[in-house]
Amino acid sequence: MKQMDRGILSSFDLKKKPILIGYSIMVLILVVMSCSMIYPILTTFFNGLKTNVEVNSFPPRFLPSEWHFDNFNKGWNFIDLPEFLRNTLYIFGGNLVITVGVLGLASFSLSRLNVPKRKAVYFFFMMTLFIPPTTYIIPNFVNLKDLGLMNSFAAFWLPAGANAFFLLLLKNFFDEIHYEIFEAARIDGASDWRSFAQIALPLSVPIFSTLAIFIFSSSWNDWFWPSLIMHNDSHYPLATAIYKYVINAKGLALNIRFAILTMVMLPPIVVFLIFQKYIMRGLHLGGVKG
Repeated sequence: MKQMDRGILSSFDLKKKPILIGYSIMVLILVVMSCSMIYPILTTFFNGLKTNVEVNSFPPRFLPSEWHFDNFNKGWNFIDLPEFLRNTLYIFGGNLVITVGVLGLASFSLSRLNVPKRKAVYFFFMMTLFIPPTTYIIPNFVNLKDLGLMNSFAAFWLPAGANAFFLLLLKNFFDEIHYEIFEAARIDGASDWRSFAQIALPLSVPIFSTLAIFIFSSSWNDWFWPSLIMHNDSHYPLATAIYKYVINAKGLALNIRFAILTMVMLPPIVVFLIFQKYIMRGLHLGGVKG
């Protein structure tokens, strides 16, 4: 017999009228919030299936009178979406590798190794979280220009290794892994590098999956920073290309714009839904149970 997980409220609790009323109000609020989030997505999708005249008509209609799926083909051919998508994936892949390699090793060192003054280092990184991100846009720009990294993907990858939030998140996760595992590995002759690669890293798949979603979201949505450091159209990520060639385009029909925005909007939604199930299952895994 399949075992069912018990929630906060049982069927017996719902028989009580005050609890039932409160539960119904909570469900109603969740439904309203869900509809408010889904409505813009559906509006964008349906506008991409309308004619340009129907999109500009008043009062607006939610569903199209005729379904023009050829709008997506016109939008696909309007700009080179595969090239900009490839650039976005390059940025995402490099940022993910830097996060796993640099921040993973740094957080593991602060958590499990006898780093001198590690509490001071930890406190320093925590202080940087209170610095507004807009204040270090110009210093980052000047540093990357002096290093000769302008108009290259390395200008995205290098700053990814200095993300204080990811560092502290990984360190807190490594702190939860039982210390006895690493002690047993040292007794067996494992080095610190081997303990990280063969013990800490496999146990950290859930947290790295969570960070992968954050990294993918920022890589997919960021348009301002790439517009500053990329001077070649062939290096633009998808968000910057959409802003320059679709949002600011003159003479482009609204229905084609909505079709392009729909195609750009769907991949991150699909990625999040796929990863969400995995993360909810494994986010709270520890090193040892019992």
